[in-house]
Amino acid sequence: MLGSAGTLIAGTLIAGAMAAPAANAESRHRGYSEARGAQLAAERAAKKGIDWADCPADWGFAKPIQCGYVSVPLDYARPNGKQIKIAVDRIGNTGTAADRQGALVYNPGGPGGSGMRFPTRVTNKNPLWVNTSKAYDFVGFDPRGVGHSSPISCVDPQEFVKVPKADPVPDSEADKRAQRKLAAEYADGCAERSGWMLPYMTTPNTVRDLDVIRAALGEKKLNFLGVSYGTYIGAVYATLYPGHVRRMIVDSVVNPSREKIWYEANLDQDVAFQMRWNDWKDWVAKNDATYHIGDTPEKVEQQWLKLRATAKKSPLGGVVGPAELISFFQSAPYYDSSWAPTAQAWSKYVAGDTQALVDAAAPDLSDTAGNIASENGNAVYTAVECADAKWPTSWKKWDRDNTRLHKDHPFMTWANAWMNLPCATWSSKQQTPVRVKTGKGLPQVLIVQSTRDAATPFEGAVELHKRLKGSRLIIEKDAGSHGVTGLVNPCINQRVEAYLLSGKLDGSDVTCTPHATPKP
Repeated sequence: MLGSAGTLIAGTLIAGAMAAPAANAESRHRGYSEARGAQLAAERAAKKGIDWADCPADWGFAKPIQCGYVSVPLDYARPNGKQIKIAVDRIGNTGTAADRQGALVYNPGGPGGSGMRFPTRVTNKNPLWVNTSKAYDFVGFDPRGVGHSSPISCVDPQEFVKVPKADPVPDSEADKRAQRKLAAEYADGCAERSGWMLPYMTTPNTVRDLDVIRAALGEKKLNFLGVSYGTYIGAVYATLYPGHVRRMIVDSVVNPSREKIWYEANLDQDVAFQMRWNDWKDWVAKNDATYHIGDTPEKVEQQWLKLRATAKKSPLGGVVGPAELISFFQSAPYYDSSWAPTAQAWSKYVAGDTQALVDAAAPDLSDTAGNIASENGNAVYTAVECADAKWPTSWKKWDRDNTRLHKDHPFMTWANAWMNLPCATWSSKQQTPVRVKTGKGLPQVLIVQSTRDAATPFEGAVELHKRLKGSRLIIEKDAGSHGVTGLVNPCINQRVEAYLLSGKLDGSDVTCTPHATPKP
């Protein structure tokens, strides 16, 4: 899964300013009825606004953060039909009324991630966002199907988190048949539990929801920060609503090419994950004095294979097998912040303390709220990726592509394949992805990307940069932590802040040196 967090606005609504400009770009891309439906929904939302109130206690957001809902059509081709509620939250700008530039809306990725934590960057006084928060209300939302926004489900959450699961790397054709059966059953479970939502769980619909949120906030134009899958939301928004964009930052970019969404994008991930896994092994080896796992990357890899084999033969603590190990260890190639904690848990295991690794890698079956959220996130991830595009239905193709990739990229390939395989037997309609391009009125978009990102490989940022005319690309060279704008790197932080506060961008693309390497 791709992922990061969220933001919202306060203030009096001035009805005239809120209605969206005519959605001409949308009608060209997606059929007039959905475009017109989205326009009607935005006009309604502009008049109604949002009834802000203290957040429900069990949502976990204390004052001064406020929460509310925005109603949107389930199906934009039927704007007067069934409505669903999108949960939003906000914290007002910390500066003066004169300082305020509007709302900055955030999406952390997924598909399936909640943006509702975004206002906590203000309440927690995150130093990277202090100046920006003087000018902007920080606004988060749960996209359709997520969290508090008509959440979908594909399986009982307690069943979903049960462990140990089968080793994702197959030893035989029988292993593959068993995984194919599980994937088909999962797809059937989605249809049984959430079938009424599945045809409408698309990125273009989330984009339309985002435009309705913009109108409900009283914003004539959108300021948006999207990370990971949130960059694809941004790219599609820029295509369908180019004239509604004020400022847009996309960070750690999904390749927007129709040919990549989503089957090929996942194959590209497998290659990039192996690269970043190798980077982490190099770091572990260099810090062998701390971790004692192995003093060369080859020795670290041998320890990994040994750990996998041990857990396969007899799951650690009865609950951690190879599948659980991959789920835990993949956070290291994802995020540099996980490098030391992951190595530390492994180091303790090598030294004889198995429990530290079990505690880190096994789910907490008593955490029912967390397990509901995990299952929901996976359901939304699957639903959106399966609905956004047509997927190969031939098992021969899946088998051939993943067998070939696994040879040189074994870390994630099969685990990723099984996660996506429900899309091969998906019963709901699968769309054709939007052709992302520059439309009339689109301002300069800021793209931020590291060169060694595992979840969203570098080529995706280059592709989006080509498609969005006038965009600027900031490259973090020789770095690979997913979600660059949340890291301390003054070369990047200062440019992000300048763009949000003044619209200022460099005259050409910029390459920055990497942020600090994690300390052991």
